[in-house]
Amino acid sequence: MVQSTQPKKKVKLNKFEKLKAEKDGLDIKDQLEHFAEIGWQAMDKSDLELRLKWVGIFYRPLTPGKFMLRLRMPNGILTSEQMRVLGHIVQRYGEDGNADITTRQNLQLRGIRLEDIPDIFNRLQEVNLTSMQSGMDNVRNITGSPMAGLDADELIDTRELVQKVQDMITNHGAGNYDFTNLPRKFNIALEGGRDNSVHAEINDIAFVPAYKNGELGFNVVVGGFFSASRCDAAIPLNAWVPPTEAAVIDLCRAILTIFRNNGLRGNRQKARLMWLIDEWGLNKFRAEVEQELGYQLETEAEKDAIDWEKRDHLGVFPQKQAGLNYVGMHVPVGRLYAEDMLDFARLAEVYGNGELRLTVEQNVLISHIPQENLETFLEEPILEKFSISPKPLQRALVSCTGAQFCSFALVETKNRAVALAKELDEALEIPKTVRIHWTGCPNSCGQPQVADIGLMGTKVRKDGQTVEGVNLYMGGKVGKDAHLGTCVQKRIACDDLIPVLTDILIENFGAKRKLP
Repeated sequence: MVQSTQPKKKVKLNKFEKLKAEKDGLDIKDQLEHFAEIGWQAMDKSDLELRLKWVGIFYRPLTPGKFMLRLRMPNGILTSEQMRVLGHIVQRYGEDGNADITTRQNLQLRGIRLEDIPDIFNRLQEVNLTSMQSGMDNVRNITGSPMAGLDADELIDTRELVQKVQDMITNHGAGNYDFTNLPRKFNIALEGGRDNSVHAEINDIAFVPAYKNGELGFNVVVGGFFSASRCDAAIPLNAWVPPTEAAVIDLCRAILTIFRNNGLRGNRQKARLMWLIDEWGLNKFRAEVEQELGYQLETEAEKDAIDWEKRDHLGVFPQKQAGLNYVGMHVPVGRLYAEDMLDFARLAEVYGNGELRLTVEQNVLISHIPQENLETFLEEPILEKFSISPKPLQRALVSCTGAQFCSFALVETKNRAVALAKELDEALEIPKTVRIHWTGCPNSCGQPQVADIGLMGTKVRKDGQTVEGVNLYMGGKVGKDAHLGTCVQKRIACDDLIPVLTDILIENFGAKRKLP
């Protein structure tokens, strides 16, 4: 067994840290064929429920024997061949099989059986896909602008940098013991455009384009996170780095090393990077980063280059490549089925260059469509399901997995979110897009704090019964001048949401009731 790199700081270990000390989660990768042979019911409980997450396999108590597989898709980019392979994997599981686009630009496959994992992993490897280190105390999918390399107005094409950061963290998908024992999960984003498409403010490390003395590079912000006990926007590290592989990767490696060695490990609720920054103070944290790097960082540029409001990329847009277009299609709350995935793969090959892109809003883009093929593309039947111009509430709807599959969720989210948005869109004239985010529990996977209207699942009492409800958040802003919203009302029964949201949309967003 290969031993992981252990933190230097000695602390009283919580139960998760004890389990990691007994056996590194990454060691599970060499036991997958054995697990497939003996079956999930014969597995050690800690391996089943915890360590499998290190290779992206999630035991789901609500659907025993049917696992979730979380992939890594740096910058949200995949090929038609990759999408087709994933579609065929999901297809095997019939009604149990589907895929969800996540708010980190990747896919999660559902309905997976453990006995199929060795074959699935072989098929993923053949098309250069990996799920390595995608769960638990690891760095999650690295996000970047979905328009990287396409947008004529972009500042930095982040695609190669994002891939290199993932390769460093995962050892090119083979697994990297240097970063499998972090105190908690960790998020990294690289923004190369002008509209903060990655939501830099909610990442542990985010690189934001900025000019310094006429040179284009990145300002760096650190510490952003959501948890059940605390939510904080990222703060400036007071550092500017050039957009080079060495500068970006070295800084990510240094911060991760410091977090691994010094992050708080006693209380899981205080184990994110911001808590360490709080304990040390930003000046000490920055000094420790410089010591780890072996050189001094340049101070940040006075102003970043985020000067556009956030775009959602839905519709038809010209690329910087002459005569080519990309088309953004709305996928309601990110839910895809096998036939959808196979159809998207076909569209990307027939009309484009075989490339698909996922967004943090859980939608799909197909790029490199020649102008002469655009009219035929827009007549494809799949666009009736995945519209390029959805109605205002459905357009910006985001949802976590919810109680259908996630045991943490206190309410069902995806189906309810879609039904509610449709009903409100039909009842109201809404002059602009309103971003509504649903999350099933305080872990905030659906990111309600960045929404115009955020709904966080909870349990409430109504008519003497315990029913599904939400806490209401408002005021989140994305794009330039981004900031987090706050909770404005607690314990609203889900059955009472239509009149509550109707009033909010009329009073705050200029909506009007449609005439009968």
